[in-house]
Amino acid sequence: MVSLYSRIFTLTTALETVLEKIAAAEKAAGRPPSSVRLVAVSKTHDADVITPVLQAGQRRFGENRVQEAAAKWPALKDRFPDTELHLIGPLQSNKARQAVRLFDVIETLDRPKLARTLARLFEEEGIRRDLFIQINTGEEAQKAGIAPREADDFIAFCKEELNLPVVGLMCIPPADEDPAPHFALLKKIAARHGLKELSMGMSNDYETAIALGATHVRLGTAIFGQRFRVNCE
Repeated sequence: MVSLYSRIFTLTTALETVLEKIAAAEKAAGRPPSSVRLVAVSKTHDADVITPVLQAGQRRFGENRVQEAAAKWPALKDRFPDTELHLIGPLQSNKARQAVRLFDVIETLDRPKLARTLARLFEEEGIRRDLFIQINTGEEAQKAGIAPREADDFIAFCKEELNLPVVGLMCIPPADEDPAPHFALLKKIAARHGLKELSMGMSNDYETAIALGATHVRLGTAIFGQRFRVNCE
């Protein structure tokens, strides 16, 4: 097993490297410093792996599953109360109440039923969370997200009819395609609706996403590597 000290050094070094690359990509794109926010994707990683990244100052994290996040993040947020937690995986309507209570931002709003459920829960819970609408830019059958051809009507429905706090759009381009056209499409749709936030770009394409206007990049492997447990003995 890797020692605790070695693992902490690896995690903090990886975080520093990622932040430096984000800053370099911002500069190359002619964008202001700190215009891109890092969402550290901590899915499948345990609290003892996440803690050193929190201690290094990172405060924005992403999780895919409500139940997994519920098992580790309440205690972490007690220790680091200024943490902002993003749901970046598909949300089932029957998990929506738990998600609204746990997450600060939900990035995967993608269908009318979920939109109506969130509107009702915000009223019942007295909570409003920032929302991103997920666009399935590649129109992949196995992937969540609303189709681009339906995006305009859905965005208008969420904002105007339900008065939901939609702040931006999110996408995950097909793994085997150039991501640039997908990022450009997302930006174009957002611009039509005056949405300023764009969550796009992951560990293998975030520099391209920054060049094309990303405000949030979601990086997991670049920081945490593959799933592991720290040996604390």
